[in-house]
Formats: sequence, C-alpha cells, structure tokens
Amino acid sequence: MWTAIGIVAVLVLYIIAVYNGLVSRRNQAREAWSTIDTQLKRRYDLIPNLVETVRGAAAHEKDTLSDVIKARNTAMSTNPLDGASAERGLTGALNKLFALGESYPTLRANENFLELQRELTDTETKIQSARQFYNTVVMALNTQIEQFPSNIVARMFGVTKEKLFEMDESERRTPKVSFNKQ
Repeated sequence: MWTAIGIVAVLVLYIIAVYNGLVSRRNQAREAWSTIDTQLKRRYDLIPNLVETVRGAAAHEKDTLSDVIKARNTAMSTNPLDGASAERGLTGALNKLFALGESYPTLRANENFLELQRELTDTETKIQSARQFYNTVVMALNTQIEQFPSNIVARMFGVTKEKLFEMDESERRTPKVSFNKQ
C-alpha cells in the first residue's frame, strides 16, 4: 500500500512539475510577444514625427508622406503575426521616406530627421531581436507540448501550441540582382 501511495505521489509531483514548466514557457512566450508589441508601438509613435520633419523640408512629396501614414495605420490595425504584409508595406514606405533624405540636402542636414532615422533603425533592430527571442521561446513551449509524456499533461490542462512568427512566402524568395549596362 505504501508503494502505491509513493507511486501516486511521484506521479502527482511529476504532473505538477510539467504543468508548472508549461505555464512558465507559455508566460515567457506572452512576455516575448509583449516585447514585440512594445517595439512596434514605439515604431508607430516615431513615424508621425518623422513624417512631420520631412513635410517641412519636402512639402511637395505628399504621395510618399501619405503612403507612409496609410501603411502605418494599416500595420497598427492588424495583428503582426497575421499581418506580415502590412508590416512589409510599412517598411517599404519608410524606405521611400528615407530615400527622400538623400534627395534633399536640407533634410540630410536636419538633426531631427537624422535622430528619428537613427531611432527607427534602432527600433527595427530591437523588433528583429524580439521576434527571434519570441520564436525561441515558442519553439521550446511547442516542443514540450509535443514530447511524451508532457504532451499528456498539456492535453489534460488544455495547453496549446503557440504560433511562430514566420516570414511570408514572398520574403523567402531570393531577390534578383542585375547590373544593366547602358
């Protein structure tokens, strides 16, 4: 009888340990997602300041400026896990905006523009790092959920896999580079 009680106690302790590990990894994944969200919010907040700075130096570039604002609003209204194309559209619009800096000497010399450009570049680096960390944590959680015998505990308590942050199919293609002779 004591042997049966000991086996049940070890089994209960094992289930508790596995469950706590799953909860810990799930919370790490949520925290990692929150970090991505925070960096995206920071980027979205910087963009209007950048647009206003460019508007002052290159007022006739209204199409580019409105494209950036439209892309920002679209990206803000979608879930970044599901809206990769909106994020790509925003990145493309920002690249066009930064290209304006090369065309306008007054903009290139503007300290606000340069600082905002540095801030956005730094934010993009942080977003990439946060996405990588998120995927690492989610991969560990998903692996634990799939492995035996922790998969039994995960099913018992309804712990489900999280979605990885993945590239869109168009991002996987190798870009074509050609040097045309004229």
